[in-house]
Amino acid sequence: MARHTCVFFHAHPDDEALLTAGTMARLAAQGHRVVLVLATAGERGLAPGTRHGATLGVLRRAEARASARALGCARLVFLGYTDSGHGTLPGDATGSGVPFATADVEEAAGRLAALLTEERASLLTVYDPAGGYGHPDHLQVHRVGYRAARLAATPAVLEATVDRDLLLRGLRAASWVYRFPPQFDRESFRQAYAPRAQITHRVPVKAQWRAKRASMAAHASQAAGGDSERTLAALRRLPAPLFRQLLGTEWYVQRGLPDGTALHDPLATLTGAH
Repeated sequence: MARHTCVFFHAHPDDEALLTAGTMARLAAQGHRVVLVLATAGERGLAPGTRHGATLGVLRRAEARASARALGCARLVFLGYTDSGHGTLPGDATGSGVPFATADVEEAAGRLAALLTEERASLLTVYDPAGGYGHPDHLQVHRVGYRAARLAATPAVLEATVDRDLLLRGLRAASWVYRFPPQFDRESFRQAYAPRAQITHRVPVKAQWRAKRASMAAHASQAAGGDSERTLAALRRLPAPLFRQLLGTEWYVQRGLPDGTALHDPLATLTGAH
């Protein structure tokens, strides 16, 4: 089997745990080279008892390294931008001092393209055009990632996403047994992620559930904070059989494939394996 280098591009530490951890572990176990690239160190993430900025950035870098080890990554790279939060701030003393959401796309894409070229990457993952749930840094990952792939002539680009149809059904079902906080807007998810009809890859990752759970556990600072329970904390508490079932598939969109494409291998369009 041909060995490929697969680069997973994310905005913040812990994004990989939620969206692509199973795929990363699966590819690493198959002998492929997996590289995790983070645009920022997540300096503006919510974390109880931890000062924002440089201190939180140092902690989240360490958590990202632990997650990368759990997933079998060969390399972890930080692009050096700062976390924009849900609105941009002036530069600070961490990283390059440039919030990723307002970074020059050509400059950022050049950084990423240099890495793709160095690694001779066969595959790059980005986010869907909505940036998942619309975080400014996630939207920038989409823009920068596609531009970098063009500059580096990377053969395949997959958009990491979630099956929106399944997500909305799950939220409706959960509302019968779980009281969402008042600020939670379930209707906002009607425009988040990708509708099922657009999804081209449904990657089975039940066999990688331990690695995925370990990746989530590595980001301990993000399990709490804010006014409501965090997603990582809720998912990590699931019993193992339910964790495998609910998180046993990861979804991607590859533009340019025919409607109705249903692939299970993230490298299928490179290897011909459908």
